[in-house]
Parts: sequence; structure tokens; C-alpha cells
Amino acid sequence: MTSVPDTDAAGRVLSADGTPLKQSLNRALRRQKLRALALIAPLLIFVLVSFVAPILDMLFRSVENQLISDNLPQTVVILEDWDPNSGELPSEAVFEAFAGDLQIAISKKVHTRIGSRLNYEKPGISSLFRKAGRQVKKWDIPNDGPYKEKFADLNKGFADIEVWRTIKTYSGAYTNGYFLNSIDMQKGADGAEARPENEQIYITLFIRTLIMSLAITSLCILLGYPVAWILANLPSRTANLLMIFVLLPFWTSLLVRTSAWKVMLQDQGVVNEVLVWIGLVADDSRLALINNQTGTIIAMTHILLPFMILPLYSVMQTISPTYLRAAKSLGATDWTAFWRVYFPQSIPGIGAGSILVFILSIGYYITPELVGGTKGVFISNRIAFHILSSLNWGLAAALGTILLVVVMALYWAYDKIVGIDNVKLG
Repeated sequence: MTSVPDTDAAGRVLSADGTPLKQSLNRALRRQKLRALALIAPLLIFVLVSFVAPILDMLFRSVENQLISDNLPQTVVILEDWDPNSGELPSEAVFEAFAGDLQIAISKKVHTRIGSRLNYEKPGISSLFRKAGRQVKKWDIPNDGPYKEKFADLNKGFADIEVWRTIKTYSGAYTNGYFLNSIDMQKGADGAEARPENEQIYITLFIRTLIMSLAITSLCILLGYPVAWILANLPSRTANLLMIFVLLPFWTSLLVRTSAWKVMLQDQGVVNEVLVWIGLVADDSRLALINNQTGTIIAMTHILLPFMILPLYSVMQTISPTYLRAAKSLGATDWTAFWRVYFPQSIPGIGAGSILVFILSIGYYITPELVGGTKGVFISNRIAFHILSSLNWGLAAALGTILLVVVMALYWAYDKIVGIDNVKLG
């Protein structure tokens, strides 16, 4: 005899504690979801802090320009009525407002930062602000005018229309100037315009970075594929022993490996000495393998090769040798069996290794800096320079953002052509 579940006046089935069964189930499911969320919360927080937050900060810095508008507020407002194409300097009111704003900025000790920011756009402005800081702080703003003549006497640079055009152009709280500089352009009187040819460098570096990264990835495939195949088809004991040589670079400092290649690739280095010894190269015609693109490609191919071998090896281990034997038993040649049966199954490993090597290569800057010279550096070297040396973080952020967009575009194209679902690490 089966028992009939209890119901309330509305006909809802009740649980053992008297609450509606549906409500009890929803409460139990909610508790399970909260437990699952609590388990992944540390990982989620780590991802947000380590990856998402830096990217968002980079995106903000690439357009942020509040330093000028916050510290020269009166000057910025009055400058809005000035036409930089008039051929005349701003009015006396602008200079008076500038004197007042600059005096406050000097008291806050931010006038040098303003000069440094504007100096990114027009060299020489930094010295104007630095020298003006020593004198303007002594002025009696309401009584020491007229200020147009006083600033001109202080430094003739303040009588340059280009200086004031730069201040007005970059007075907004947000700017696209960093991105324009990243593609060898600048904000002119009539809008965006190309920089002089002797100042154009970033487009060349972007193209060089992509081409050399593709070359490094291709070489890693050519060198890593046969190595991975040999490791996958050797007995386990022998394969594990040889795998030590693949993993050895991970136990060695990147700087040590790069320095070793810098020594080996010199004119009097090991590589040239061996080539001269075996007679392939004349002693007076040694190969130029250092401080150029060739040196960068050789060193980075060696450094990134394990990242290609390991995914290939993991995928090849899952390929049964019976497939090749079956193909040969049906009359296929060794090459046909490899190309039609074995190689398609190894493509997921090639895809995984290619993504790893390519993304890592475009972000390297230590190795290109040491062995590449002026001809073999990447765009990452300029990013590092602006972060560590010039302190132009806005331009560095803009370059990094463009590099991120390029990588995401290539990733999207790879997903459309090959399919990211076909990428396997083992």
C-alpha cells in the first residue's frame, strides 16, 4: 500500500518539514550553486586580479588624459575660444589664466608631470614648464601682468604658437593621440595626419613582429614535428630519457640561454668558427648572425621549440600505430600512409603548439633586445622602453592594446579557418 504525499489547501505537495516541495527543491539547488561558487571563487578572483584588471587598466590608460584638464582648468576653458590657425598667440586672458593654473600646479608639484605629458607630443615643452616653475611661483598673479610679455621674456618658447596648439589639442580628459602615435600619425591643426618619415617606426615594428613571429612558428613546426614523432614512437624508457633534453630549457634561465646564443653567433663565435673549420665559409667572409633578424629568429626558435614539441608529443601519443599498418596493408606507400592517415590526426597538436609559440613570440622582448640589435627588435621592445625608460605609459598602453587586438583577430581567423575545437594539448 503506497502512501499519499501531504498537500496544503492549495493542492501543493509538501515536504517532510511541511514546506512546499517545489520550494524545498529550489532552496536545495540554490545551496548547491552557492557551494560550487564558493569553490571556484578563489580562482575567479585570481583571474580578475591577475588578467582582467591589468587589461582594463591598460585600455583606460591608452585614452586617459586628465592630467592637463585637472591641473590647468581655467587655461583649458579659455583656450576653447582660440583659433590655432589664426596665426596669432592666445589672448592675454589665456596667459593670465595659465599663470594662475601653473602657480597652483607648482604648489602641488605636478607642473613637471604636465610638461612631460606635453613633451611626448612636442619635444621641448618639458623644459619650458620646468624652467617656468622656478619663476612663476614668485609672481603676484593679480598685479604682475601683462603675462603674455612676462612669459615671452621668461622663455621665447611660450611665444611659439605650436606650444599653445599642443596644449589645446591635448587638453581633453580623453584623447586618441596615443593610438595615433601608435600608427605613426599625430593630431594636427586639421585633424589626424601622418608623422614625418624619419619619425615613422611603429607600423614597421608591428609588421616585423608579425612576420618574424610567423617565421619562428614555422621553424618550430619544421624542427619540432620530427622530434615529437621520434619521441612518440620510441619505447617509453628511451622516450622519457630523451624528454629530459626537451625539458632542460625550462630548468635554465632565459637570460642564460639568450646570452649563450649571443656568444655563439658572434663573428668569432662557435657557429662561425665551425663553418670556417669545415670550409663552408671563408675566414674573411664570416656570416653576420648577431644584431639582426637572423640572430633573433635563431635564438627565439631554440627558446620556444619546447612549446611546440610538448603539444605535438602529447597528441602523437594518442595516435594508434595500427592505423598506419592498416593503411599499408591496403596498398598505401609510407608517404601516402603518413600524409593521408597520420598527419591529419596530428593537426590538433600543430594548432596548439602554433598558438603557444606565436603568442609567446610576439610578447618576447629580452631575447630580441640582446641578439636582435636595431634590425631584430620587436614592438614589445618599444612597449618595454616606454614603460621603463620614457615613462610614456599611455603610448605603451596603446601599443599593447593594438597588439592585443591583432592577436584576437588572428585567433578569430584561426577559429574560423581551422576551428579552435580541433586544438588539443593531449
